[in-house]
Amino acid sequence: MNESSHTETPYTALGFYHKISQLRADTWNALKRDLGQLVRLNDESRARNLIKAIDVKLTRLEIIEDYHAFPSKEDFRHLWALFDREEYVLLEKVVKRLVRALISESYRRRHVDLSETDADAEDLETLDALAQLRHGHPASNSSAQPYFELLIVDNLSSQEEEVVREAFHSLRRPEDRFVYDVVTVRSFEDALIAVLVNPNIQACLIRYEFPYKSKYNLSALRNYLEGLSEQELEHQSEAERSILLSSMIHELRPEIDQFLVTSGDVEATASRDIRHFNRIFYRETDYIEQHHTILRAIDSRYRTPFFDALREYSKKPTGVFHAMPISRGKSVTRSHWAGHMIDFYGINIFLAETSATSGGLDSLLQPYGPIKKAQEYAARAFGARQSFFVTNGTSTANKIVVQALVKPRDIVLIDRDCHKSHHYGMVLAGAHVSYLDSYPLNDYSMYGAVPLREIKKTLLEYKRAGQLHRVKMLLLTNCTFDGVVYNVRRVMEECLAIKPDLVFLWDEAWFAFATFNPTYRPRTAMHAARTLRERYRSEAYREEYAAWKAEFDALDPDDDATWLERRLLPDPETVRIRAYATHSTHKTLTSLRQGSMIHVWDQDFRQKVEAPFHEAYMTHTSTSPNYQIVASLDVGRMQAEMEGFELVHAQVEAALSLREQLYTHPLLQKYFRVLKNSDMVPAEYRESGVESYFDPVTGWNQMEEAWARDEFVVDPTRVTIAIGNTGVDGDAFKNEYLMNKYGIQINKTSRNTVLFMTNIGTTRGSIAYLLDVLIKLAKEFEYRWEESSRPERKIIERRVHSLTQELPPLPDFSRFHDAFRQCPETPEGDIRRAYFLSYDEENTEYLRFDNGELQAEMRAGRDVVSASFVIPYPPGFPVLVPGQVISEEILHFLQALDVKEIHGYRPELGLIVFTEEALAAPPET
Repeated sequence: MNESSHTETPYTALGFYHKISQLRADTWNALKRDLGQLVRLNDESRARNLIKAIDVKLTRLEIIEDYHAFPSKEDFRHLWALFDREEYVLLEKVVKRLVRALISESYRRRHVDLSETDADAEDLETLDALAQLRHGHPASNSSAQPYFELLIVDNLSSQEEEVVREAFHSLRRPEDRFVYDVVTVRSFEDALIAVLVNPNIQACLIRYEFPYKSKYNLSALRNYLEGLSEQELEHQSEAERSILLSSMIHELRPEIDQFLVTSGDVEATASRDIRHFNRIFYRETDYIEQHHTILRAIDSRYRTPFFDALREYSKKPTGVFHAMPISRGKSVTRSHWAGHMIDFYGINIFLAETSATSGGLDSLLQPYGPIKKAQEYAARAFGARQSFFVTNGTSTANKIVVQALVKPRDIVLIDRDCHKSHHYGMVLAGAHVSYLDSYPLNDYSMYGAVPLREIKKTLLEYKRAGQLHRVKMLLLTNCTFDGVVYNVRRVMEECLAIKPDLVFLWDEAWFAFATFNPTYRPRTAMHAARTLRERYRSEAYREEYAAWKAEFDALDPDDDATWLERRLLPDPETVRIRAYATHSTHKTLTSLRQGSMIHVWDQDFRQKVEAPFHEAYMTHTSTSPNYQIVASLDVGRMQAEMEGFELVHAQVEAALSLREQLYTHPLLQKYFRVLKNSDMVPAEYRESGVESYFDPVTGWNQMEEAWARDEFVVDPTRVTIAIGNTGVDGDAFKNEYLMNKYGIQINKTSRNTVLFMTNIGTTRGSIAYLLDVLIKLAKEFEYRWEESSRPERKIIERRVHSLTQELPPLPDFSRFHDAFRQCPETPEGDIRRAYFLSYDEENTEYLRFDNGELQAEMRAGRDVVSASFVIPYPPGFPVLVPGQVISEEILHFLQALDVKEIHGYRPELGLIVFTEEALAAPPET
């Protein structure tokens, strides 16, 4: 055993903890391979090298497995004993069993005793592995008791650890709903690493005195431990250190149930800030009470109130004398023609299909039972005050929130390249819209996000025009389709310094998964709202604000630099936290299509919003909601609370592996260039200076620094690849090459990029297949060039030049025509009036720009004004909205587009615009 290796951890080489599970699996497989070679080898020199390699791998794995229940520390001592005695044949057998148990996850269903080497024990592991191959997933996942691991933090000896572990093992009963094993760690740092690298940990028992420092070099904790002093922590009391550890575990993994065991004054401890502990126990000997309390806590997250109610309902014999002939399958089970529907879907979906709201079920429009409870659980999971299920997608969720909060003539600041549902929501609500421009990425025909400076500048315009009171909401997309993520907390904080009651609607349609990862979570709306509320209530913030205010008041308030060149802080006496987030749960978590959620963290919701919100909810929600979607949202929430951390962890790992191969493979680099941080976020928005998350030497360790500091970051699970060097445009590559040839489905493209997204269902096999396809395509493009004639090469070169050099600049929003503006000093427009003005055919006409007709009108001095939304795909958002003046930049962009799908444009007629007479007419009152 190489003792010196203990000081060198996989995290140092790894750089970024998200790759740990792949490192773990790959190292076990490499160890198994080395042992297999060693026992069959006769070459003494090669054998010595293999033994050294095995020593290194065992040392690395021991560090990783220190934070897992299987293999246990006792198991590892057994491995080292075999290695030290040079019993390599037996060691190979044991490692093979161990690897099979990890792959098949049989350790979750039964005790795996590695000291047993008989054939029956090996056969069990083999059968489990074969079952996984047959079914594509670990055996009996649906029927077995769910398995989790309990983390115990205490400075125990090896013998004491085994005693505690056996004490909890002895309490297991067949009737228990769950089964668990125990992981013990001995320090503050080790506890934090354990919850980061071991997704099986669902509960934590913090006991007695434990030191701060780990014996390992834990560089992965650098960002999380910033500001903590080892000396200060060593002088804290037992209770203070336990409470701090609990708080930090909650920040990393808020779903984990935590318990405190203390030998001190339990009443005094209970009077402290112990909000993250489920319960405090006095002394350690009450194992039975601890065991049952832990199981109850896990059960409270595992429950699925509506899904369970629907399953029970499906088992009841009922007579249907109401709507839905398909209920209980009656209309298809007796059919001579439609029986194949049951063959395809199975009977359960029909047994659960009903229009009933009684009999144990509930009403989505006015929930009082299991749906109400399911929504409360969703609020807990996503860190919201209230959560609401939506069964017809986030397009509807967005409209519900806007209608609930915005009255006619209220001003809404909105990013122009947001989802089209927001634009239509503005029309329905009668909002006066002030569009904000995102920074352009002209080289890739896409937009980034709206800089904070732009938002602050617009708010200041309204302040100076005396119109700030009319600004109701800021609406932004986080993260964007292409993966650009805001610093949500900073945006909210600085905007609230200008308008302290501003409402924020964050469209997180593609970001629901972010709640379940500690790097992503701080950039979500609900987390930012909660942390800002806590910050502004603290005495420390009041002191910080007073010092800031004294400095700020000495500056010139009429100078833009006073507001734009420094960080702003809101007044804690007047600020109100009002944040809403909409999630397309079905896009990034488990849910049937159109399953979405609205999450609310609004201090004024009860007093100002609840009644109009429920009216808006009933306006847009069907009286016949799909119960299967509701049930899937309930299950999706449960899954996210129980294993969201693990699944998102694997999603990020898959994306990092894909990026790493694309960064380093010479042939892939020639045709497919992965856009890195600096490609998608200009330098002025990267305070950290990080240009790329990945470095061949240091790995991924720069990512978290960027996410902690920068105004914008790129979500690495959105892998945007520039394909201009292929000479094939994005749409053709998506359809003709990926889908038609290889069955690979993607959605988002630009003129010269394609976007690949990993999700919680992406496997390492999927990544391997995608890489294989991209390598085949790269070879195809290589052969095409090599085999082309000189004229054919010129054609290819022209295509490549067009896709890499001849890219039209992306246009900014021009302006609303004066006919739709109320205040000449501010930019907002009455989009509702413009939209409905076009309903009268006499108010509009068509002008073509392919024959110069529209251009001639513009040259003659006419303001040509769009009468409809014009949405090219890609990029997939309106480049023109009703009431907007058509600028030369927009026209040039439309002329340069080589896409086939442009909503709102008819090539044979042109663009629909308002007549000059319609614009000159006074508005109807």
